[in-house]
Amino acid sequence: MILEGMKVPDFTLPNSEGKQISLSSFLGSKVVLYFYPKDDTPGCTTEACNFRDNFPNFSEFNAVILGISKDSVKSHQKFKEKYQLPFELLSDENLSVINQFGVWVEKSLYGRKYMGVERSTFLIDENGVLIKIFRNVKIKNHITEVLKAMER
Repeated sequence: MILEGMKVPDFTLPNSEGKQISLSSFLGSKVVLYFYPKDDTPGCTTEACNFRDNFPNFSEFNAVILGISKDSVKSHQKFKEKYQLPFELLSDENLSVINQFGVWVEKSLYGRKYMGVERSTFLIDENGVLIKIFRNVKIKNHITEVLKAMER
């Protein structure tokens, strides 16, 4: 499990075009790494569109946004195009990075228990150090919280 203050281990995942993207390629920039359950579902679409609509604010902090779910490259491609998302969506179908960050958890819906991605955001500084964790994210004010954390 990765904790605040720790150097985040490098990883490489395919983006929506199948190109391999490594976390280490963003050293020198802040990284907003957000994990979400599923492409093109109501909550995940709202969250992605909130990041999209606030993209210029993140750019002011020299920050890149990376979204990760276990959806396929093809699913990410459709989702990114449909909502004109200006940031990378990375596919983690084998759950390697999702498990590394401890966001694969037991969830409950209408009394049914199942495993899924806990909506979470990790803020990484320019040197690759984890500076803030947001777990079990509530979408409504999340962008404001992340932007505030970047000001520190």
